[in-house]
Amino acid sequence: MMDKAGVMALLTTDDPEALYTRADQVRRESVGDKVHLRGLIEFSNVCGRDCLYCGLRRSNRAVARYRMGTQEIFSAAAYAAGLGFKSLVLQSGENCQYPADEMCALLRRIKRELGTAVTLSIGEKTLDEYVALRRSGADRYLLRFETSSSALFQRFKPDSSQQQRMQCLDWLRQAGFQVGSGIMVGLPGQTIEMIADDILLMQELDLDMIGFGPFIANAQTPLSGLGEASLDLTLRTLATIRIVMKDVHIPATTAMGAIDPQCRQRALNAGANVLMPNVTPTQYREMYQLYPGKPGLAQAPSDTYDTLVDLVRSIGRDVADDAGHSLKSIFGSGGLTGI
Repeated sequence: MMDKAGVMALLTTDDPEALYTRADQVRRESVGDKVHLRGLIEFSNVCGRDCLYCGLRRSNRAVARYRMGTQEIFSAAAYAAGLGFKSLVLQSGENCQYPADEMCALLRRIKRELGTAVTLSIGEKTLDEYVALRRSGADRYLLRFETSSSALFQRFKPDSSQQQRMQCLDWLRQAGFQVGSGIMVGLPGQTIEMIADDILLMQELDLDMIGFGPFIANAQTPLSGLGEASLDLTLRTLATIRIVMKDVHIPATTAMGAIDPQCRQRALNAGANVLMPNVTPTQYREMYQLYPGKPGLAQAPSDTYDTLVDLVRSIGRDVADDAGHSLKSIFGSGGLTGI
């Protein structure tokens, strides 16, 4: 376990290239050289939350809302599986009002007919709902805590409870999920010390995967014009997370590609081992913009897959041929635990 002084030393090093090299070595030793591709299906942009940083926030009247039917979601999943994806991520706004029995039936069908791993990112639920989703076939769940700072959390998520967020992360573990969480880097008012506290919380939660991205100001939110995360801070944070957390899965997120076209390659060389290409049907992608400048909005899923394979091979690595489950021994078979 690394202490705060150690985390701060990594984040503020005078030699970031040495930090990235060290993180890359830890990544190689802990999770290997394969890069896992997880096809992202953004199946609804309806959201009941009003987070100040998000383009999907409830108060944003400029967004055309959509909600894919479960057959349409399955068709997108089947197409992605046919391209070669062994793992899918189903993501939506929070409280998008899909009945629990519909979602569970969809998960059972995906498992029965496609056999892919499934990550859900659909927000806060009850323990009973998490258990039902897990038993229906969902393997992983991503629920970012966004920031460990109670002041920042209250400011940027005014209709959410940090205590409830943490309760949900505990329930996810109880339900047997491989648990993912993470932060936003570069929020207005965020300090390096806060990021260090975030990483220590990740360590305490013993997460299976870390999803984080840079803050990019959205013109349709109250934070418009308040700046955005730098490439340097984003990569420093990624590398530090890898060194501290070692055997977790860490994606080079699409948002990183919005900062710099080469950012995902740089992220893969600084500790990342996952890419999450967008395989949402193209007619919906313009409507699911959490932040501006999102790359690949018009690219067909097949082209997206080929582009990412080429990207991975361009840095001397290869795409994994397995589902990329958690490396923690409790999840070695992807089996149900904690129930």
